[in-house]
Amino acid sequence: MTTILWLKALHIAFMVAWFAGIFYLPRLFVYHAESDNTEVHNQLKTMERRLLYFVTPFALLTLIFGGVLIYMMGYQWFIASHWLHIKLVLVAILFAYHGYCFKLLSDFQQDRNTKSGKFYRIFNELPVLILFAVIILAVVKPGI
Repeated sequence: MTTILWLKALHIAFMVAWFAGIFYLPRLFVYHAESDNTEVHNQLKTMERRLLYFVTPFALLTLIFGGVLIYMMGYQWFIASHWLHIKLVLVAILFAYHGYCFKLLSDFQQDRNTKSGKFYRIFNELPVLILFAVIILAVVKPGI
């Protein structure tokens, strides 16, 4: 049981670190999209790239520790945990979101962004909603 608790703690810690970056990166995109200053653009390009590459290992470690937890809990538990199946779909969406951030980063790096600050403000809300749903699923474990 102690091993499971350590795995959960690491899973949650890396998830928090990942989300810190996933929450902040689109804010940088907002500032970038709304600025006309070349110096600001250059500074934001550096910040965006460093942040995305910094939090990507946290995303992977979140996935690894979550996968190990599922493995440790066993196949029968996995099959019976319908809440977890929904959580995993939401996690897959978050990984797609994270991957799309690389595309957006590339657009900004190459000065090809066509999206508005408003788009990035809305884009910034998606992981918040998914985080709420994942936490509710993981804590409440509704009998779905």
